[in-house]
Amino acid sequence: MLRFIIPFILLFLLEFYAFFALKTVTKNKFVLIAYWVAFVVVLGIVYYQFNLVQKQSRFNLNTGYAIALMLTYFVPKIFVFLVLFGEDVFRFFATLANYFSLDTSVKDAIPSRRAFVSKIALGLAAIPFAGFLYGVFKGKYDFRVITQHIEFDDLPDEFDGYRITQISDVHSGSFDNIDKIEYAINLINEQESDVILFTGDMVNAKAEEMDPYVKIFSKLKAKDGKFSVLGNHDYGYYAYDSVADFDSNHKKIEAVHKAIGFDLLQNENRTISRAEAKLNILGVENWGASRHFPKRGSLEKVTENLPNNAFNILMSHDPSHFDYKEKEFNSKRDRFKLDTVKDETNIIDFHKKIQLTLAGHTHGMQFGIEIPFLNFKWSPVKYRYPKWAGLYEEAGKYLYVNRGFGFLAFPGRVGIWPEITVLELKKRNKLA
Repeated sequence: MLRFIIPFILLFLLEFYAFFALKTVTKNKFVLIAYWVAFVVVLGIVYYQFNLVQKQSRFNLNTGYAIALMLTYFVPKIFVFLVLFGEDVFRFFATLANYFSLDTSVKDAIPSRRAFVSKIALGLAAIPFAGFLYGVFKGKYDFRVITQHIEFDDLPDEFDGYRITQISDVHSGSFDNIDKIEYAINLINEQESDVILFTGDMVNAKAEEMDPYVKIFSKLKAKDGKFSVLGNHDYGYYAYDSVADFDSNHKKIEAVHKAIGFDLLQNENRTISRAEAKLNILGVENWGASRHFPKRGSLEKVTENLPNNAFNILMSHDPSHFDYKEKEFNSKRDRFKLDTVKDETNIIDFHKKIQLTLAGHTHGMQFGIEIPFLNFKWSPVKYRYPKWAGLYEEAGKYLYVNRGFGFLAFPGRVGIWPEITVLELKKRNKLA
């Protein structure tokens, strides 16, 4: 019961401050009554939906819209609270000053709340409110093509200018507009890349979520093929009570990838050739720092037949796989209760070099700020995943984290838009 009481108190505090801000703007009783009616209605919808979700999939669309309603309604009021609470701190010290003043006419005076401060607070709140509305109705399908050139000393000459399109985190169970998805698929094909790589999370939990979209995704084209790996949600272990149902869903997921035309790599590799030169595409099953999802990825398996001087591109869904240190892995591995590959070499600085790793998973939290011309980006997810979006380089190895094609839980995107990545590989000594 306590887990409901504390959030309710916090929400009521936000409402209390927002109400007084509104009261300084209007004295209309019907508006003020309607304000509290809206509060009760929103809480009722959210409470009902989250009670219902205990008996259904926690990633169903109705739950997503309940989350959107809650965020759109309450988050802007945080801005109102911060402004008015700041004013209340000022009023508190002003009241103390009056109390100890030698001027008896102001001794008991309490400064009143200033209307212009309340208007500023409401104006600030309107910005995130509009942002959330845009994110839910438009932003979640505002697909962006991001092109990134990456230079390598050891890239075979024959692959200079090689183009890769990466997509990630489709989460088809969250979609509600098939025309927008078809538009995105056409946009991918317009890039005319040499290969398409998908880095996991085709569904939220169940293979059936892809049924309306298999035909559309099967239109994806690339002359060197389409390759994919599984993400944490593709296992969907939380949606099933029995091993038999889990295994059945897993087989259906594999069938979906095949129907679309993806070559699903499960701790496997494939080779693309240009004359005598070769480029290897590696794909591991899910592996990440979190202990909440299965860890089935094995770099040892995926590289066991590769020569030491090969050029390798790895698909690994979770970016935490890139720099998870061996000493950390060894100290924590026995705590993992899920299906785990206990492989002490399961880190990216494995003895066979992997020049480029492609990941997804974070979605950029679907919320943040990016200013490309200032090279600035921020999202709360950075405090959980230091490498959360875009290109990173460490010790001569590169990681690119895709911001995601779809969305999960919150049915929208605010500031972090759905991404189609085009990576162009360049030979460093050929550049001017």
